[in-house]
Amino acid sequence: MGTRLEPLVDDYLIATLHNVKQTLHEPIRREVAIVNDSPWEGNLSGYHVVFQDGDRYRMYYRGWKLDGQSGQFSSDYTCYAESGDGVHWTKPMLGLFEFEGSKQNNIVWNGVGTHAFAPFKDTNPACKPEQQYKAVGIIMGTPQKQGGLGAFQSPDGIYWSLVQEKPVITKGAFDSLNLAFWDATRQRYVDFHRDTRDGRRAIVTCTSTDFVNWTDPVWLEYPGAAEEELYTNAVVPYQRAPHLFLGFPMRYVRSRTSQTMEGIPPIVGFSKPEPGSLGLTDAVFMTSRDGVKFHRRSEAYIRPGLGRDCWISRNNLPAWGIVETKSDTAEGIPELSIYATESYFNNATRLRRFTVRMDGFVSLRADSQGGEMHTRPITFSGKCLEMNFSTSAAGSIQVEIQDASGKPIPGFALEDCPEIYGDRIRQVVGWKQGSDVSTLAGKPIRLRFVMKDADLYAIQFP
Repeated sequence: MGTRLEPLVDDYLIATLHNVKQTLHEPIRREVAIVNDSPWEGNLSGYHVVFQDGDRYRMYYRGWKLDGQSGQFSSDYTCYAESGDGVHWTKPMLGLFEFEGSKQNNIVWNGVGTHAFAPFKDTNPACKPEQQYKAVGIIMGTPQKQGGLGAFQSPDGIYWSLVQEKPVITKGAFDSLNLAFWDATRQRYVDFHRDTRDGRRAIVTCTSTDFVNWTDPVWLEYPGAAEEELYTNAVVPYQRAPHLFLGFPMRYVRSRTSQTMEGIPPIVGFSKPEPGSLGLTDAVFMTSRDGVKFHRRSEAYIRPGLGRDCWISRNNLPAWGIVETKSDTAEGIPELSIYATESYFNNATRLRRFTVRMDGFVSLRADSQGGEMHTRPITFSGKCLEMNFSTSAAGSIQVEIQDASGKPIPGFALEDCPEIYGDRIRQVVGWKQGSDVSTLAGKPIRLRFVMKDADLYAIQFP
């Protein structure tokens, strides 16, 4: 482990569980972050990308309109919004591209790639100044030219240009929010994009050292998971533990429609067949340590909820990105915000914010009867053990450090650890002799967590 944070989102560290289970925590539904109601945004705004850039939060998304009666689509545009806190968003009038005779709009890109334009801030230390921001976007093919994903560059995130005319990735289906980013842990660029496998929407990945020359795509693998159709992927390196990839794919349930649901009226302005007949969508959660094999959970991470217009096809689509924001309910303690669409196909798409406690995607949970978790043998290089945890007023966690064979180490046995209770993002574990564990650094150890009415989210040896 070294000194890195390990969120307990998978079974990587777990040897045994007794009356403790891994629990997926649904995010908390918050306010509508932005409404895409400008004339150039239309009723099909989507494929939102959100990331923090210094003291500014940036958002990019597609503006697009479908006439429900004629079935005609408008031109699509890449739009831009920004925020100082990740909660309140504005649409700056950029004055870059004309719409119906005026440049008073927030269109940031109008050209090839606008249908699914996915920017990111490049943290590669070797990145050129004119390429501090990069993006991938769909270049449509013609009989004369091959289509695929194009590579884009920008010095400031506002003024964009193609890196080259030819697509850099050509194998795939691409009709999705395809994405790429710099993987600092493995020192390479990584792409995740859509393809079709056995008639189902699926996800592939490829890598590059220069953002232009990419490996052939390989299919993502989901050992033990059911076969499901995944429309988007929203895979991101978790900023607090960048060796981990987190993904929030939109799951497409083709066999179910809103038209078969009692109390769901037709969509106003649409002739038959309407979007309600196109299948239902929600969002799921998955994690990976190599970018190919993913542990994907079958239960929904974001359910459609009570709102009628979330039970329409292509809704509940997670934006790509996780950002840190301040809580308005816990004395400004930082939390994580993610975003997802609703009201797609209606008059204007809304992007709603959801919040997650730090590292709070999955926990190890024990009920009031109590339980235990034992880790596999691990090594570390820090000076103390910290944990992100939550208990009830009557609950508790105790920690024992064992040698590799499972024998308690003197001074770090369970009876040496007072019961820990409360709710903390970072809590140093102490024993009767103190919290210093540096004498054990570099040696194989096991951790034993004895828990009662408690959740354990992450551990670290800083």
